[in-house]
Amino acid sequence: MWNQIKTIILLGILTGLMLVAGQLIGGTKGMTIALVIAVVMNFGSYFFSDKIVLRMYRAKPAKKTEYPKLHKIVTEVAKNAGIPKPKVYIVPTDNSNAFATGRNPKNAVVAVTQGILKILDDKELKGVMAHEIAHVKNRDILVSTIAATIAAVISYLAFMARFAAIFGGMRDNRGGNGLSLLFLAILTPIIAVIIQLAISRSREYLADSTGAKFTKEPKALASALHKLEQANKNNPIRFGNTATSSLFITNPFSARGLVSLFSTHPAMDQRIKKLNEMKV
Repeated sequence: MWNQIKTIILLGILTGLMLVAGQLIGGTKGMTIALVIAVVMNFGSYFFSDKIVLRMYRAKPAKKTEYPKLHKIVTEVAKNAGIPKPKVYIVPTDNSNAFATGRNPKNAVVAVTQGILKILDDKELKGVMAHEIAHVKNRDILVSTIAATIAAVISYLAFMARFAAIFGGMRDNRGGNGLSLLFLAILTPIIAVIIQLAISRSREYLADSTGAKFTKEPKALASALHKLEQANKNNPIRFGNTATSSLFITNPFSARGLVSLFSTHPAMDQRIKKLNEMKV
C-alpha cells in the first residue's frame, strides 16, 4: 500500500514540476503547451511503446512447441493473478533478463531472454514471471510511461529555457533578472530525473511483493534475483537502449561507479532482503 501511495505522491510532484516549468517559461500559455505536449507524447507511448521495445530487442514470439515449460508457467501465474495470459516472447541474447510491456492486461507481453532460461530452475523462473505479470497487474507500464513522458516534457522546457537565457539576455517572461529561467534550465531536469527514478524503484519493490504473493514463494524470486544480478555483471546486454532499462527485472546494462547512483532499480541486496523477510 505504501508503494502505491508513494507513487501517487511522486507523480503529483512531477506533474506539479512540469506545470511550474511551463508557467516560468511562458506563463499560462506555456503551462498549457506543456500539458498538450504531455498528452500527445503519452498517447503515442501508451499505444505503441510495446511494439517499439519488442523490435528494439529483436524479440520473437515463443512457440509453445519450443517452449512448453515457459508457456505453462506463464499460464499458471496469469491465472493466479486473475488476468488474461500475456503473449510470450523470446529475446535472442545470452544476457539473463526478462521484461513486461503492453498498455493493459488484455494487450500485455512478457519477454524472456535465452540466457535466463539457462540459469534459473522452474521455481525461480516462475518467480520472475510472477514479477513481470505483477507489473502488468499493477499497470506499471502505464505509470512508467506517464512518468517518463512528464520528465521528457520538463527536459524539453529546460532546453527552451537555456535557449532563452542565452539568446534572450536572461530575461524571463515577466521581465525579471532570469533567475527563474536559470533554475528551470539547470535544476528542474535533475529533480525530474530523481523523481522518475524514485517512481521506478518504488514499482520494482511493489512488483517483487505482488509477484511473490502470486506464487507463495518469495524465496524463489530472491534466489532468481541473486543469480540474475551476478549474470548481468558478467554479461551485460550488447544491444538496445539504456533508456529502456527500467523495463527489465534487473538492469541489463553495465552500471558501475557514478552511473549506479542513477539506477532505475533498487539495490539488489535490499530487494532480496525484503523478499526473504516476506511472510505469505
